[in-house]
Amino acid sequence: MKVAFFSAKSYERPFFEAADPAGRHPITYFEARLTPETASLARGHAGVCAFVNDSLNAEVLARLAEGGMRFVVLRSAGFNHVDLEAALKLGIQVARVPAYSPHAVAEHAVALMLDLNRKIHRAYARVREGNFSLDGLMGFDMNGLTAGLVGTGRIGICAARILAGFGMKLLAFDTYESPEAKELGVEYVSHDRLFAESDIISLHCPLTPETHHLIDARAVSLMKRGVMIINTSRGKVVDTKAMVEGLKSGKIGSLGLDVYEEEGDLFYQDLSDKVIQDDVFSRLITFPNVLITGHQAFFTRNAMEAIARVTVGNLDAFEDTGASPNKVAAESHVAAAR
Repeated sequence: MKVAFFSAKSYERPFFEAADPAGRHPITYFEARLTPETASLARGHAGVCAFVNDSLNAEVLARLAEGGMRFVVLRSAGFNHVDLEAALKLGIQVARVPAYSPHAVAEHAVALMLDLNRKIHRAYARVREGNFSLDGLMGFDMNGLTAGLVGTGRIGICAARILAGFGMKLLAFDTYESPEAKELGVEYVSHDRLFAESDIISLHCPLTPETHHLIDARAVSLMKRGVMIINTSRGKVVDTKAMVEGLKSGKIGSLGLDVYEEEGDLFYQDLSDKVIQDDVFSRLITFPNVLITGHQAFFTRNAMEAIARVTVGNLDAFEDTGASPNKVAAESHVAAAR
């Protein structure tokens, strides 16, 4: 199957070539994001391979279908960027990578916690300049504190294991209570109680209508003064303007983000020689107690191997049988940040 591969990065190609050594699925790599303007590049390709910031709305899908595209394979677990109802009407099948490395994302979330707590990024910059002062670098013991996990799917469980090892008390909110989480000592509570009692809140939930702006001004008002908030799930789970206000007031003690509401125009590209036009993002990065990474929590060798292997497997299944075991149905409502 001939495949148009959008948002392609140089580091991805070796993994996909290794996953398809016979070249069964010839890939045309496009650096451009998939948008209504770039959809025509896929003309003549039966499949499209897309990433998290590619647009697969009704307009894009219609243009892809006009060009002969029949299958979409996502290099991600989440699929909130796909109009599944439009895909169904157009006869387009969509498949995802349901789990590549939950450990990678959970470990990155904990890395953000440790860095923010012990001010490692600030200490690194100081020492590089010959400044060995400890002023402003004091942290706290995580042992004995309370961590609140919003979402206890695969990633949330991995995070729970790590934080349990630190000796933290674990609270969680999820519509499904995991027996595995309970075995780790996780106590399921309402989200309001989780907000009120947690010293660190880590988000591991999908983006759904119910979780959109779950962490908003009201949620922040319930939290402990000085709370740490970590988001490695989806950007729109957090109301960024509410984060700015919380940081200004001191209610939020530190904020670690690997995702951002409007990341599509920022992440996965080098903008170092440009003026960032997003005023909210620009305000965020002025705070010394904010740490932002560019949606890299998934980015380990293990995860890249798994993403390539499963994606090629999805293409094989579509070509051989017309369906993939990882097919995303239009009636699906739970994205795989789980």
